[in-house]
Amino acid sequence: MEEFKRRLIHLLHWPGTTWNSVDRLLKKDPKLLTVKYDLPQEYYSSQSTNHSISQQLQKSFSSEILHEQIRQYKTNQIHIITVFDKEYPPMLREIFQPPWALFAKGDLSLLTLEPKLAVVGSRQATQYGKNAIRLMFPGLIKRNVLIVSGLAKGIDTLAHECTIQNDGKTIAVIAGGFYHIYPRENMNLALDMMKNQLIVSEYPPDTKPMRWHFPARNRIISGMSKGTLIIEAKRKSGSLITANYAVNEGRDVFSLPGSIFNPFSCGTNDLIQQGAKLVASAEDILEEIIF
Repeated sequence: MEEFKRRLIHLLHWPGTTWNSVDRLLKKDPKLLTVKYDLPQEYYSSQSTNHSISQQLQKSFSSEILHEQIRQYKTNQIHIITVFDKEYPPMLREIFQPPWALFAKGDLSLLTLEPKLAVVGSRQATQYGKNAIRLMFPGLIKRNVLIVSGLAKGIDTLAHECTIQNDGKTIAVIAGGFYHIYPRENMNLALDMMKNQLIVSEYPPDTKPMRWHFPARNRIISGMSKGTLIIEAKRKSGSLITANYAVNEGRDVFSLPGSIFNPFSCGTNDLIQQGAKLVASAEDILEEIIF
């Protein structure tokens, strides 16, 4: 592992590190020469307004422990792909605040496959949403569309499972790290995907998922994809955050129409009114995303 990459990975493990704090340090020190065995004092101080707390964190954050932790990733077949590596997904590199690194477990070749379609929706999937996935996915997978989703309950889970059942390829982008899979009931699905598909996260493996990780990971789901399909969503839904990210990055947005009496179709119907493409078949999507 080259020294610059080692230093960047070291930074990403520092408690309280944010995208902006890494960005500021890179602007001051593009080669991260000040990040050697320990982080520069000014970085510690910037992460805590309390000097005594900052000193305690600095002492407890042992580089020796960290290096051993990172060495264990190889044993556990966890790969780290930074935004500066050629393996990093090109479309993801184009977004606002692309992840500094992706921690990945599974088939890395999936990162290079195109086209990718993000599929998200309600955690309380209805039979209508399930039927829509079963109707459209075989046609998408037959044309080698790779499905990207978030391993959440409901539509995300169905998207991954239906892809696998149809011998397709799928990537899960998770909140938190590999050692804290959420939700727990998707552990078996996650373990299977770590062997035969791919799971990625912008957070080190021992990171517990926090509330703000979920909307943040949505930018990665849409960011690595040519388009985003919203299956079901209420008006106030995390799926609409994903759709907004896609719109802001100039990507295609597809939406499944639904009954005006179904609250899980209110969000998708609103998206169509706002300009998302109404989809009723795989062909409606394929004609937009096949190069």
